[in-house]
Amino acid sequence: MEILVAEDDPTSRQILIALLSKWGYKVLATCDGAQAWEALQGAEAPRLAILDWMMPEMDGPELCRRLRQEREGRSHYTYILLLTARGAKEDLVQGMEAGADDYLVKPFDPQELKVRIRAGQRIVELEAQLQAAQEELRRQSMTDPLTGSLNRRAVLERLEAEISRAGRENTSLSSGIVDLDHFKQVNDTFGHLAGDDVLKETVGRVRGSLRAYDVFGRVGGEEFLVVLPATPLSGAKGVAERLRKAISQSPMSTHKGLVRVTASLGVTVWTGREGIDSLIERADRALYMAKAKGRNRVEALVVQEPGEEAVSAQPELGQVAKWR
Repeated sequence: MEILVAEDDPTSRQILIALLSKWGYKVLATCDGAQAWEALQGAEAPRLAILDWMMPEMDGPELCRRLRQEREGRSHYTYILLLTARGAKEDLVQGMEAGADDYLVKPFDPQELKVRIRAGQRIVELEAQLQAAQEELRRQSMTDPLTGSLNRRAVLERLEAEISRAGRENTSLSSGIVDLDHFKQVNDTFGHLAGDDVLKETVGRVRGSLRAYDVFGRVGGEEFLVVLPATPLSGAKGVAERLRKAISQSPMSTHKGLVRVTASLGVTVWTGREGIDSLIERADRALYMAKAKGRNRVEALVVQEPGEEAVSAQPELGQVAKWR
């Protein structure tokens, strides 16, 4: 564990460095409050700090206050042990109210310092464990437990965020729905466990065909939503066709053997003035068109004028027809 030492007196600083090093800690030493403040920035900064009260540039209590004021923007908690020759009760109160976690009066007993540092280390480690547990809960709340993709809530939240971003940056945004054809037959013929294998394999193939910043998640049984930032409709149709081929080009391996699956896709582009519901509804109608035209194909539905829409079939067909 790394500990920051902020002490302007060279002798006191060297004593602290020697003791901490002897006890197995890595030490980052600074000689004033401004240096200490800089050293405590960033995700890799020490999580335990020993601060002298009286220092040039910025004293210990002021440094404590600044760290606590910026707590919300920091990735971790910094445990602070304040060192001072001021031993009056009001000084203790002032230091703790400034944000210090512990307080030790000089001259200090090395064993007392060691015990207090160990207590601080336990708190830092518990805080890190709590933070990791909270992050894992957040991840689980956003993840489909079967496939590992984003779940319905998470992918819809991401779509909302991408709509807001596209509006701010005046960029294109496309979205599509992927639906596995005749998936009920897969479950009926091979069993639900084989169907689960197909869903997991589908997610793997789709992920391998998308860009790092594209968004993909499961929104229903065999139905998935894909969000394509900074992508016009022409690009979205190309991506959708790539996904269709990735899913259908070869049989999928299941514990019941190989299963061949195809997919239908409906894609659309954000108009720049609509909300999430109308965008998804239009993608869903494009998917319905793909199903109605025989499945295993891509259909695109776009708004041409207010109240008027057009359907563009899968890219290689190059057909455009009115949709009413």
